[in-house]
Amino acid sequence: MHYLDAVTARDQSGKKYLVFASNNYLGLTFASEVRQAAAAAALQQGTGSTGSRLTTGGVGAATILEKELAQFKHAEAALIFNTGYMTNLGVLFALAKPTDVIFSDELNHASIIDGCRISKARIVIYKHGDSRDLEQKLQQWEQAAQTKHNAVPVCRFIVSDGVFSMDGDIAPLPELVRLKQQYQATLVLDDAHAVGVLGNDGSGTAAHYHLEGQVDVQVGTLSKSLAAEGGYVAGKKIIIDYLRNKSRPFIFSTFLSPADMAAALAALRLLRKDAPAYLQRLRENTEYVRRALTAAGLPVVPGTTPIVPVIVGAADLAVKLEQRLRQEGILLSAIRPPTVAPGSSRLRITVTAAHTQTQLQQLVAALGRAWLECM
Repeated sequence: MHYLDAVTARDQSGKKYLVFASNNYLGLTFASEVRQAAAAAALQQGTGSTGSRLTTGGVGAATILEKELAQFKHAEAALIFNTGYMTNLGVLFALAKPTDVIFSDELNHASIIDGCRISKARIVIYKHGDSRDLEQKLQQWEQAAQTKHNAVPVCRFIVSDGVFSMDGDIAPLPELVRLKQQYQATLVLDDAHAVGVLGNDGSGTAAHYHLEGQVDVQVGTLSKSLAAEGGYVAGKKIIIDYLRNKSRPFIFSTFLSPADMAAALAALRLLRKDAPAYLQRLRENTEYVRRALTAAGLPVVPGTTPIVPVIVGAADLAVKLEQRLRQEGILLSAIRPPTVAPGSSRLRITVTAAHTQTQLQQLVAALGRAWLECM
């Protein structure tokens, strides 16, 4: 598949498609400023960093980008990793010890699940988005800890996605902040699908709830709204300095290319400069698709984010619908087990600010026809 612009692509046969399956929420991968910055960096500094950040792989724009990411995320400092997946692994593996306990939402992203596992910390899963269940489990753990004598000090971590990638719902951050304060826990929030989507400035879940500065560790990605490649973590300087020196995925990975850093920096600056316009367009497009599909009788999961799941149920039906839409020139994703629970297979539609009204109407019409034919 070859992308022609932010929302269209051609396959090897030359057929053109409308893309509703990417996480390019603001459409910045084809912004002229972003492309020009990437090209200039590659021409001036080469195509690869050829080494880890701590040896020969330093890319000058990375330090600038980290400073501006920290400001954007209302944090003291930030650190860039190679991918969002490796960021979650690197953060959880470095911070959580085998004697610690991690309270993790049951629908957290696979990178969080894997980070919890490799940390060897004790893992307590709480019901999705259920702060009451989380509080009960925190209370149970507190009571059990008080009965032990001469116990090794235990750090508590609460870990959650900000926006959940399959349902598009938003974490109950005010309750998570309250509980982390009450139980002296460290709150880790993965904002991969929230940046460029939530908050008046597009900075994510904390801004959405007006809780800037209340999240201890914020993980993010450069590969969605910020139109490049890589991941990052933002938080207090002491935490970032610790990760820089202790996180093995950061220390032992060849760093990202100059073009990646330049593209992400350009995209971030575009967002910070004109956030209201980008966010208004994205929200208008999202609202239209959600409203139109619901009016057509499709079972859309309620919400406000540009991740729009249409529940199908059976995996084979989801695949059939995906294939039928592909015939009509629409690309979207059929999500099925093990990514989601059996019986909850769905079409996952992602809306962007770059889609036009005509393209959104094409999606709604094509999906309506496919639904009537296949269901």
